[in-house]
Amino acid sequence: MHPEHEHHDIRQEAAPETPAPSPAPAVEDAPVAADAAGGAAPADSAADAPQPEPEPDPAVLGERAAKADEYLALAQRTQADFENFRKRMARDVRAAEARGMSRLAKELLPALDNLDRAIAAVEASDDQDEHHLTKGIRLVQSELAAALTRSGIESYAAKGERFDPVHHEAVAQTPVDGAEPGSIVEVLQSGYRLNELVLRPARVIVAG
Repeated sequence: MHPEHEHHDIRQEAAPETPAPSPAPAVEDAPVAADAAGGAAPADSAADAPQPEPEPDPAVLGERAAKADEYLALAQRTQADFENFRKRMARDVRAAEARGMSRLAKELLPALDNLDRAIAAVEASDDQDEHHLTKGIRLVQSELAAALTRSGIESYAAKGERFDPVHHEAVAQTPVDGAEPGSIVEVLQSGYRLNELVLRPARVIVAG
């Protein structure tokens, strides 16, 4: 081999190798660029758009309406039952109060009768001077009668009234001149009533 050729080969071997250029990276933002440039919209934009609601089933609507009517009727019945219960309780309370008041009055009426008799005996006596005890009896009788009146208990029966078997008890019947038959000519014991409830009928003598 010629010496020049050897010298040329040595320089070629000593020269460094040039690295090969790396491939360019793939462009991933191409779809975005296309979208920004007025291209097609992304695939998921159609899924985000509001969809029309399906038409309701008439059978389902009818069932719901029937249920609503049923609940409304139940609520109305419940309200009516509660109102009836409230009225019934109010009547029961009033009836219980009347029973308690009537029992108390029946216990007090004999004492009031005795006071009335004592006053009548004093008035029938020939003694014109009223004893100081008589004043006390009148005071007690008046206070007791007033207390009964404030509680709704009142006495009744007077001469000349028409006899009523509901409110009066006839102990005798006798002809009296000038008196209409069936009228009360004498009251032996006053009657008492609480509103329309007769606690004790009046004992009377009726004209025959």
